[in-house]
Parts: sequence; C-alpha cells; structure tokens
Amino acid sequence: MSLPDPTPARKPNRWGLYAPFLLLLVAAVAWSAVWVWTRGQVERRMDTAAEAWARAGYRLAWKDRAIGGYPFRLDVTLTEVSLSEPSGWALRAPRVEAEAYAYAPTQWLIAATRGLTFVRPLGGPVNVTGDLIRASLSHPQARPPSLSFEGVKLAFQPQAGALPFALAAASRVEFHLRAGPDDEGGVFATMAGGKATPSGLFARVAGDKPITFEWNSTLSKMSAFSGSDWTDAVRRWSAAGGRMTVRKAGVVAGDAQIAVNSGTLAAGTDGRLSGALDVTLRQAPRALSAMGEIGIMTAETAQAAGLVVAARQGQGDLARANLVFQAGQTTLGPVALGPAPRAYTPR
Repeated sequence: MSLPDPTPARKPNRWGLYAPFLLLLVAAVAWSAVWVWTRGQVERRMDTAAEAWARAGYRLAWKDRAIGGYPFRLDVTLTEVSLSEPSGWALRAPRVEAEAYAYAPTQWLIAATRGLTFVRPLGGPVNVTGDLIRASLSHPQARPPSLSFEGVKLAFQPQAGALPFALAAASRVEFHLRAGPDDEGGVFATMAGGKATPSGLFARVAGDKPITFEWNSTLSKMSAFSGSDWTDAVRRWSAAGGRMTVRKAGVVAGDAQIAVNSGTLAAGTDGRLSGALDVTLRQAPRALSAMGEIGIMTAETAQAAGLVVAARQGQGDLARANLVFQAGQTTLGPVALGPAPRAYTPR
C-alpha cells in the first residue's frame, strides 16, 4: 500500500517582516515633507516680517541666511544682522543663531555668538561682548509674547568717536516679558555686578563699588497694545487706559540708592511719561551733585533738589519723596529736574 503524496508547503508570507520597514520609510518621507514645508514657512514669515517692519519705518536686514537642523530641529543662522528704528536706535550683530524644534516652531532660542552692538541716537555705537548673550521667544500670539534676554559677564566698549557708556561691565543682565491674567503683562529686569565707566556718573557716585538694578512692573490693558509701530501701539494702549504699575524697582550704586516703593505710570498725549513714583533715597545729595557736575541737570537745579532731599533725611541718610511726571516735566518735591522721559515720539 502506498502513502499519498504530502501537500507542498506554502511559501512563508514575508509581509509581516517587511511591513514595519515600509511604514518607517513612509513616515520618514512624510516627516521630510513636513520639515521642508516648515522650513519654507520660516523663510516666508521672516521675509514678511521684514517687509511689514519696513512699511512701519523699521529696518530688519541680514547679509546671509541658512536654515538647517533636519530632521528634528530648525537652525537659522544669520550673518551681519541689523535692526533699526526711525529715532536712531539700532542693534547689530555679526552672527545670530536661532534654534527651535521642528514640531514646535513658535518657541525659539536665539544667541548672538560673536557679541552685538547697540547704537544710541546721540551717543553712538557700543560693542557688547560676553560669555553668554542669548534670548528666547515663545507664545507669539499672546499679549505680550514671552520674551527673555540673558547676558553673562558682559563688557561694554563704545566704538571710536562714540560717547562713553555709563557701564564698563556687568556680571549678569536679565530681562523678561510675560503675559499674565486679566489682560495684564509683566516686565521684569535685573542687573548685578555692574562696573562703572571711569569719570562717568556712576563712577562719581559708586567709585569702585558694584552697581545693581532691578525693575518689577505690571502693564494693564495689553489687548490694546497693537499697531503698525511702537508709537501707534503705545498711543492705542494709553488711549484705552493702559497703565504701568511699578511694584518694586531701584538702583544701588555703591552706598547711594534710589528705591521705588510703588507708583503708577502712563504715557501722555505728548509722548512723555505721566504719573508718580514713591521713592526712598540714600545719599541722594551726593548723587544729585554729581549729576550737576557732569551736566545732566544744571548746578542750580541739583543744589535745590539736594536741599529738598536733605531736609527730608532721617536716620541712615534715608529720605522719602515723590518723583512726579506731569505736564512734560519731572519734579522732585517742588523742584523741576527737567523734561519727563519719553514713552514715544509723537508724529
């Protein structure tokens, strides 16, 4: 008796072996297309922003632009970058590097890897170098967007022909802008380890001692802060009742100090600040005398203001007074110190 022939074995199905690799290939191709599209979006948004700022009187320019970072990052490198505004203030940097994750292209880390230069309308350009000069930007749709700046071991050097800058160095500088609840925004700034430029105001007051600065304030009505440029935005914000509430601020220069305990500021229709600050002063007559000597105010004004402060001093050389900005003037008690600072230049 013979046995039936066995059924031939089926060829093994290799789909299960190759399927993961095919899916991975499809995913890689799809992600590559997304990355290329996102890269193009970054280029277009940069160009659109530069054109919009140009229409408002600002100028954002660069010599060369390179965008890389595939597959998971967006790395933007700009050379010979400049940003200027109509009144003459400007920022320049030989090289700026920015980085964001490709899946979160609204959160950027930006570094000036070779330092930067800021230009003063009257004082001229100042070169800034340091161990670290970087910023971060996120939540661009918020009012205000989240912006932070950090500088470590900074050195300030005016270019040839420029006027001296108040500081020669600072161990750390920080600035933060944040959106808050109830249509508010926060502005925070600190400086530690400042070193005065020889023969300048701070050198006359602080000598070789360190200089520190802090600012903590809240802005209201931030939804109204919008416009084609800074002037337009501040005017709309002010017309809507926007105010800055100063919670704590101050400058310490050696043994001298001006501390802001509280206050509220706004922008008047003339573009100058209005409002009042409750301040505590230490060794103010010395600082005021130095301001008169270098021409920040007249010698007579400095002397009159010094007498007002001296009359209000208690123990520890401390005096309390109101610094008032009204009708375009800054006054300390009954003494007019000079024009109030400008929030914007009217057109």
